[in-house]
Amino acid sequence: MKPVKIGIIGLGTVGCATVNILQTRGAELTARIGRSIIVSHACVRDPSKPRDCDLTGVTLLEDPSELVTHPDIDIVVELMGGTELALELSLKAIAAGKHLVTANKAIIKAIREGLAGNRIHSVAGIINGTGNFILSEMLDEGRAFAEVLGEAQQLGYAEADPTFDVEGIDAAHKLAILASIAFGIPLSFSAVYTEGIGNLTAEDVRNAEKLGYRIKHLGIAEHNSQGVSLRVHPTLIPRSQLLANVHGVMNAVQVQSDAVGESLYYGAGAGGGPTGSAVVADIIDIARSLETRPDQRVALLGIRHDALKEVPLLPIDAIESAYYLRMQATDQPGVMAEVTGILGKMGISIEAIEQTEPMQHDTQATIIMLTHRVIEEHMIKVIRQLEALDTIMGAITLIRVEHFNTRQSA
Repeated sequence: MKPVKIGIIGLGTVGCATVNILQTRGAELTARIGRSIIVSHACVRDPSKPRDCDLTGVTLLEDPSELVTHPDIDIVVELMGGTELALELSLKAIAAGKHLVTANKAIIKAIREGLAGNRIHSVAGIINGTGNFILSEMLDEGRAFAEVLGEAQQLGYAEADPTFDVEGIDAAHKLAILASIAFGIPLSFSAVYTEGIGNLTAEDVRNAEKLGYRIKHLGIAEHNSQGVSLRVHPTLIPRSQLLANVHGVMNAVQVQSDAVGESLYYGAGAGGGPTGSAVVADIIDIARSLETRPDQRVALLGIRHDALKEVPLLPIDAIESAYYLRMQATDQPGVMAEVTGILGKMGISIEAIEQTEPMQHDTQATIIMLTHRVIEEHMIKVIRQLEALDTIMGAITLIRVEHFNTRQSA
């Protein structure tokens, strides 16, 4: 069979890692696929710039539009980053009849194919390696968010503009795809509640640890009798759970399903090698199926488009969760009773509560509490009542708390 020719847009960390994997594993891939894979073209902004991959025999182009419509290219690999131009070029490649690969993670295959015989109840996990690296460093070294973010950028884990990573947008994109595959629903990115990690403090990280928890930036998709909830936010999880012990740039996704029960998928989630490996896996999938009729290939979302189900998408205030609260209060008698009284009137039980004594000459104390599970709408009403008290200073910090292995699936 004739070789499969690849055109890559972007030869940064991931692009060069992809080239290196395809070149160093060339003979083995040919044996597995039955045809060779050749990187024939690449598009870069500066062809003279030194790169960490061997580009011998690769035609370098400066116009990406030329690459995506080039008649000799079978598969376009988009690794340039960004949104508007990347989307424009991707659509142009598809219109030109090209197969398209963009950077993603291999967990999709596990859910789409490995758990195809299961009814999946929930998918929850750490799906952005950059955010997990930052939180791990804040815990292990006691460093501030901004300092660790700068290091992540220097190490190549975070982009120059880190918004997609630290604000949870990248994780929300991935969660929407995972939920679609897991539950057989249309892609619903706009329905994902998204909260970043930029407001987390080293104090909250330390408090969580003292209480027996760790803070992780999680994507959580749940399917119950009311509908589907999709959310990305910082979350306290018990230190004893597997997800709490995923550190650095590693990713992990925990799936709860009827036949298998609880399963965990773990691997690196940032950096050139892990991402390049996921890209190559998609290239191999396409290369293997080039001679297969389109209607006989594995559906991209694991289910035919006409079989996707419309289900209610639940807003964040409809979810049920436990909560970590931190508030500043005036150091005077009766404040704690006033705070707990408001929670009690709303039927919210307290699991743990702690008041730190103010420093000398300070008039404010810190109150930290963990609640039992409650509908978020009720918790928000309590927060508003507490913040309206003369004895509570400023905004109250709220972080959701989850105990995944004790949850009851719908």
